[in-house]
Order: sequence, then C-alpha cells, then structure tokens
Amino acid sequence: MTKLFVMMLIGVGLRAGCAHWHLPSAAEMEGRQAGEVMQLDSFRFNWCPPGTFLMGSPATEYGHRSDEQQVEVILTQGFWMGTFEITQRQWINVMGRYPDKLPDDQFGNGPDFPVYWISYQEAMQFCAALTTRWHRSGELPADWMVLLPTEAQWEYACRAGSATATSFGDTLRLEEANFHPLSGALPENFVTTATPVGSYPPNAWGLHDMHGNEFEWCLDWYHRLLPGGIDPDLSQVRGEPNRDGTYSRVRRGGAWNDEYQYCRSAFRLRYEPDRRADHIGFRVVIRQVKI
Repeated sequence: MTKLFVMMLIGVGLRAGCAHWHLPSAAEMEGRQAGEVMQLDSFRFNWCPPGTFLMGSPATEYGHRSDEQQVEVILTQGFWMGTFEITQRQWINVMGRYPDKLPDDQFGNGPDFPVYWISYQEAMQFCAALTTRWHRSGELPADWMVLLPTEAQWEYACRAGSATATSFGDTLRLEEANFHPLSGALPENFVTTATPVGSYPPNAWGLHDMHGNEFEWCLDWYHRLLPGGIDPDLSQVRGEPNRDGTYSRVRRGGAWNDEYQYCRSAFRLRYEPDRRADHIGFRVVIRQVKI
C-alpha cells in the first residue's frame, strides 16, 4: 500500500466518521524509498530517507565560501520535505491573511507563486498552525510535526544524493532553475520575478525549486562553521552575533534575482529572523520529534 493511498484512507475514514479510524502509526508515517510522495490536503511531500552525506563544498568549487567547509553529517531519521515552496494560496488557506506587505506583480503574484515578505517567526507560526490542523484532524500523530527544515536537512534534500555544486551537476542552466545569469546579454527565456512553483524540473528526489526562485528559511541559527555529526540541529543555539548585536537565522537556495554561485547546494546566508524580503520564502518538512 503506498503512502499516498494510506493517507487517503485515513482522510476518508475521518470524514466518514469511521468507527475503526485510528491515528497513523510511526510505521505508516515513514516512507519506503527516496522521493516517495505523500499528499496531505493541498500539500505534497517527498520522502528523504536516513543517510550520510558531506555537507558544504570543497575549496575548489566555484563560488566556495569560508563558511562552507565540509563536514560529515549523519541523519538517523527520515523526513518528508515539501515538494514545493509554500505558495500564496496555501499561506492564505492556513493563516487567513498576509502579515504585512502583499505580493505584487513586480516580484511574482498569483495563487501558485511562492509566498514571500514572510519573516522567520511568521514562517514558524505557519508551521505551528498547520501542525495543529493536522493533529486535530488526525492526519498526524502527536509526535510528528510540521517544521522548517534544519540546515542539514535542507542541504541533504537539495543534494538528493549528489555531490556536485547543484543537484543537476556542476553548472546550472536557465532551463533548470529560476536564477539570474552571470553576465552578458539576457536570454529570451530569462524571467525577472519569481515563477509559479514547479515551473522547473525536480531533483532526483522529486523536489522542485531547490535552486533559485526564492531563498528559503531554515530552522537553525546561523553559525560560521557548519554543524556536523549526528542529526545536527542548531535551532536553539545562537551563533556569532551580527555587528549590531542581533543574531541571524539561515536561509538557503538562492533566489530569482541571484547569480548561479548563490544558488549552489552548499551556499548559505544569514538573515535576522524578524526581517522580510521580496525574495525570501520557505518550504516545510514533516518529521518525528521527541515530546
């Protein structure tokens, strides 16, 4: 029985008031193979299995930065990564309204465009609201939650088994992602805003727009050195302060207005969690947590 079919049965049983309905078990929540699809309401997820990978980039990689020094990471638990960045339609469906600025045509406007002008705190509020919805509906067990991905989870999912600069190889073409060309005359197919999610091909695990389109918030505080080891999670441990004494969270993936080197799998930037931008959105994961 596929994961998608299991979740459909759960939903049917809930809506019908089936006397034999029960919460999905941990075994039912876990995927069987990389890229397996799970659909919950309007949200699609792909399974990222446990595994080991090199996080960061080698010094020889084009665009390599000092905060990308490679470390080995072991992820002992699999997780469901959002197939797409959270869309404007999904934000309104869960939250009811935008927190401040409205999307506009200058940066990408429409129900299937990624949401932006969203701070880290607001992205976390979205995760909490969606977790509550699915706990109440019985679609998630109590120890599974919707969260932002840790930085290690994000890069692991982005790479999807690859060790190159991007999940498509050591280069990135305009047919593969929404980003800004390095230099020269702009090609005819170049776009100057975000694009609807899923407009470009997925990586090997079925995830779209991991390179470009919108930068994506990660759960962790920014640290100059990458976290290695077993299941690294720096969401509770602040790193080095900024010049003004504030602290930053991590954003990953690059955006529609960024050049290739800023869209690499290993590229990382800091950003204060209360700030918003016209090119920063997010995607979510579903994973088991200790309660």
